[in-house]
Amino acid sequence: MPTARTKTTRTTRTARTTRVHDDAPQTTAAFERLHTLPEGPEREQLRADLVRVWLPMARRLAGKYRNRGEDSDDLRQVAALGLVKAVDRYETARGAFEAFAVPTINGEIKRHFRDHAWTVHVPRRVQELRNRVRVARRELQARRPGEPSLADLAAQCGLSEDEVADGLKALDAYSALSLDAELQARPTAEDGPTLADVLGSEDGAFDTVDAREAVKPVLRALPERESRILYMRFFQDMPQRRIAEELGISQMHVSRLINRTCTRVREQVTVDHGAAA
Repeated sequence: MPTARTKTTRTTRTARTTRVHDDAPQTTAAFERLHTLPEGPEREQLRADLVRVWLPMARRLAGKYRNRGEDSDDLRQVAALGLVKAVDRYETARGAFEAFAVPTINGEIKRHFRDHAWTVHVPRRVQELRNRVRVARRELQARRPGEPSLADLAAQCGLSEDEVADGLKALDAYSALSLDAELQARPTAEDGPTLADVLGSEDGAFDTVDAREAVKPVLRALPERESRILYMRFFQDMPQRRIAEELGISQMHVSRLINRTCTRVREQVTVDHGAAA
């Protein structure tokens, strides 16, 4: 026969099991009615009402993820999306709606962080490695100050050292450094070199390479005299006077041939580029 203490314990356990938050309304009857209604305005209105009364819970869950680099309004919208999915998928036979909705909403928020919050996109496997390495490093640092070694981290989270190294690299991919960030902390007030100081600039030679490749087939198709004139002028850097002497024609004629040939080449390259696009 159960004692008074046993009854008290069971009562306490039952109370803990059925306890809900202040923002968890009683909507079991509304959900049962929702499942009996056909598609139409009445069902859509009841669905919207259920989402509205459970929104405070969704916002509370979104608040747990604040200060993690994402805008609070965006997180609340993601949580609301998770709530809508929970309302659409919930069946009263599964138990309390809150117990079903909470993991659905949390999963939606975590998916948002995984897919959208990373500055540099990394594969999901590496994101999971990052999370395991981050937790393991925090646990080790709580026991012993300082940066743990790869071997210590690998033993703590059950990964290989190569996997730990990938996880550590992913820690730096979550957020980007400012271009004004100093590469190395300096003990004096003097500013040190920043990340922007060591970044390369666009090389104009790439445009030259593209232009040369574009004109090659057009130059090969030129008549021999026009091709020779362009070669002497632009590749041998000969003045027009010397070209005229080499070919036995006037300098004015050489000038006209160069202008006409360059115009033809330019127009042909433009046509070919437009056709390729």
